[in-house]
Amino acid sequence: MLILESFFGLIGDLTWGWSLIPFLLIFGLFFTIATDFVQFRFFKRMFRVLLTKNQTSDQNAISGREALLLSIGGRVGGGNIAGVAVAITLGGPGAVFWMWAVALIGMATSLVECSLAQLYKRVDGDVFRGGPARTIIHGLGKDYKWLAYVYSICLIASFAIGFSAFQGNTVAGVVVDSLGIDRIYTGAFLAVIVSFIIYGGIHRIAKTTDVIVPIMAIAYIGISLLIIIMNISDLPAVILTIVKNAFGIEEVVSGGMGAAVANGLRRGLFSNEAGLGSAPNVAATADVTHPISQGITQSLSVFIDTIVVCSCTAFVILLGNVYVPGETVADGAVLTQQSLVSHIGGWAQYYLTGTIFLFSFSSIIYNYYLGENALTFISKSKLALHILRISVIAIVFIGAVAPTATSVFFFSDPMMGILAIVNLLVLIMLFPTVMRLLKDYRNKLKDGIEHPQFDPDEFSDLDIDRNAWRSKTYSVT
Repeated sequence: MLILESFFGLIGDLTWGWSLIPFLLIFGLFFTIATDFVQFRFFKRMFRVLLTKNQTSDQNAISGREALLLSIGGRVGGGNIAGVAVAITLGGPGAVFWMWAVALIGMATSLVECSLAQLYKRVDGDVFRGGPARTIIHGLGKDYKWLAYVYSICLIASFAIGFSAFQGNTVAGVVVDSLGIDRIYTGAFLAVIVSFIIYGGIHRIAKTTDVIVPIMAIAYIGISLLIIIMNISDLPAVILTIVKNAFGIEEVVSGGMGAAVANGLRRGLFSNEAGLGSAPNVAATADVTHPISQGITQSLSVFIDTIVVCSCTAFVILLGNVYVPGETVADGAVLTQQSLVSHIGGWAQYYLTGTIFLFSFSSIIYNYYLGENALTFISKSKLALHILRISVIAIVFIGAVAPTATSVFFFSDPMMGILAIVNLLVLIMLFPTVMRLLKDYRNKLKDGIEHPQFDPDEFSDLDIDRNAWRSKTYSVT
């Protein structure tokens, strides 16, 4: 076991500890500049998808909105509550600024990776399948099949297995602390509802998140806005402190600007997942008129995750009197919880418990789907899929019941580091194809076409599943 821990620790050091964060930032900046700041130019179009349920005439299809909400449900998790608090504790208020910066850059990366997933998606029964593994096969060719398998295995290990256990553990820990309910009951409840959802397939998963995500978002954002309004006179001073600390003008923690940058960037990248290759697996399921259309839509999930939800947590903490610069906090969720209580009273801890439950539950079903999509690439066996489902249900239960169970899944972060590097390499190699797609989309907008339609005949040199691009009758992006 010690040998394995050392091995995966080395992988973690070589990825997250040295190369990955700079690569994610550099590539994000490159995509932003090369696409002529596409995330800002198409910002208004991102919100159109929220105004309609379906983008096509097929009422049974997974819409762009449903795919978006599933992505948000996965990206928005306990890290938006606990992780932000830890980033502020270790990096000071300035960490928030660098979270914002990396999110704005990451929006371009998300557009690139999700557009490629849409382009190379395949029809699989009554659903679409896509993501980096299929992008590698159909975009780079069969010679890179081994790379697609490496990616898929890492995706299953990190998200479906490791992170599902972490989310179960987070929920059970919060419930036992605030409500006194034993972990075994929380674990059993999670296992039952997770099994019901995942055995319903992607359609049930999408329908569930279509309901859960708006509720959890409104619940958390709503109470945060209430607190911000209650302290509106202090908001300008807090924002000024964030900016000053971000650039070392006002140092509040040891390490100054360096600590703010390091913790802000790390928290932002872990939270929004832009460039990690996870969200494209979900983006590919949507039935839309053009690959860029869903790329634009998926950029919004990065914005909502970091600019909106993470900012809510940051302002709740910084507008309160619980946070003391320079003091360390073992559990970031405690700082957020205590800050809420200081603003609006003791009932807030129960409100936060419910919010964390919804956040973590949506992340679990998102993590499961990533594993399912990766497994269907490796094997078409129904038995293998059944084993995966049972494994995820069991892992969620074990993670919830045993406080230290998640320590077993020490390989999760290193494996995520590998799949992120693989994904970034693929994005760079296929970026010319993205630029072709973007040019096609922009030219059609210039021609007065409000909802550009993708024509596979115009990309006959690419390995595209034409059945996945039947004529669409309506779109909002």
